Amino acid sequence: MTAHGIDEATLRRRLDALEPPRGVLEIANRLLDAGHETWCVGGAIRDALLGRPSLDWDLATSATPAEMRKVFRRVVPKGEQFGTLGLFDQDGVMHEVTTFRRDVQTDGRHAVVEFGASLYDDLARRDFTINAIAFSPRGRTLHDPFDGVGDLRRGVVRAVGDADARLREDRLRALRAIRFAARFEFDFDPPTWAAVVASGPHLGRLSAERVREELDKTLRQVRAPSWALERWRESGALATLIPALADVSPVAFTTLDHLPVPRGRRERGRYLHRLAAPWLERDRVTAERSLRALRCSNQEVRWVADLVDRWQRVAGSIRGALLADAAPAEAELRRWASAVGRVMVADVLRLGAARWAAERAAGREAPDAARVRALHRRMIRVAYGQPIELADLAVDGGDLLAAGIAAGPGVGIILQRLLAAVVEDPAENDRERLLARAAASND
Repeated sequence: MTAHGIDEATLRRRLDALEPPRGVLEIANRLLDAGHETWCVGGAIRDALLGRPSLDWDLATSATPAEMRKVFRRVVPKGEQFGTLGLFDQDGVMHEVTTFRRDVQTDGRHAVVEFGASLYDDLARRDFTINAIAFSPRGRTLHDPFDGVGDLRRGVVRAVGDADARLREDRLRALRAIRFAARFEFDFDPPTWAAVVASGPHLGRLSAERVREELDKTLRQVRAPSWALERWRESGALATLIPALADVSPVAFTTLDHLPVPRGRRERGRYLHRLAAPWLERDRVTAERSLRALRCSNQEVRWVADLVDRWQRVAGSIRGALLADAAPAEAELRRWASAVGRVMVADVLRLGAARWAAERAAGREAPDAARVRALHRRMIRVAYGQPIELADLAVDGGDLLAAGIAAGPGVGIILQRLLAAVVEDPAENDRERLLARAAASND
């Protein structure tokens, strides 16, 4: 990846314009007025210097949790044993404030901390230099003891201090390093990348929930996630954490790059498309088992598994038809729509369009984008305008029973045969014709 750093003039201009939200300033000023050193820290400072919006502004202070309770009557213990309280501004908005702290013991997953540290100690325990920059909300100055601003300028992800030691403290930092590099299109500091690779075999110690959250952030925040997923593969993280994806083709990952970035944390459709894309080369059972192991929600698991299953039902025939000279006949469209199901036609074709775009980018023969768009329009019209599902039939199981067909599995089999006939010729979707077909089929 070619690093995208920031020039000095741009950094200075963004620093001059840096303005924490009113509620953050209010809380900082109350702590400062009570005699407690207080700084804005973390990702919000990094994002502001990168010219990116940030919703989460964190504060670090010399005040202990007990001292913060003396200044603020209303608090929420967000992680008081680690020094973090939720404090409310005058508008009732909660902001996280954490006491300066240092690590005294780590095991690769959790840390034991102690208070009474300095701002330098607090920044020294952070993962990467670009996240170890503090901003004084009153003095409007930066405190940057590890040259995080320089790394922003150079476009580099570099661990604070000894890279190997920093990643041993919390193995999730290996995945975070990859996400930051992918999100900002930065390069790795060589010792930091070496520490990421060294972490690969040890990532199995992480909880599935933490891995799932990191994957979620990668899918939501990174414009082109394939670069990040290839680094997961190259470092050994993929083989350790999601072995079913360790040997998929590069196209399985570049498919994600042709899907739009989700719009915010609550946007589901685009996120689910990105979550499903790598699994198009795997079967339904494998996808379902792997996503459950990652502690994905039941809804996400079912949706992805269903989409993978439907994709594999029709992908080969759709691909072949789009590569042929003639446009597919309408009866073929009905068969595909029926196999996929009305509500998933658009999702399957959206994934298909991204997959075939990735194949074309890799120099493979794949359906043309214009033909895919034309098929999408035709398929939607067919799916929502013609009978393709059992519920669309002019008869149902009750009608067959009333016509003298014995109850049991045979009723479902006959309904499927009737549907197949209607999919081939919608004119057959007539009550009397269908009952006659059913009677003949039952003989």
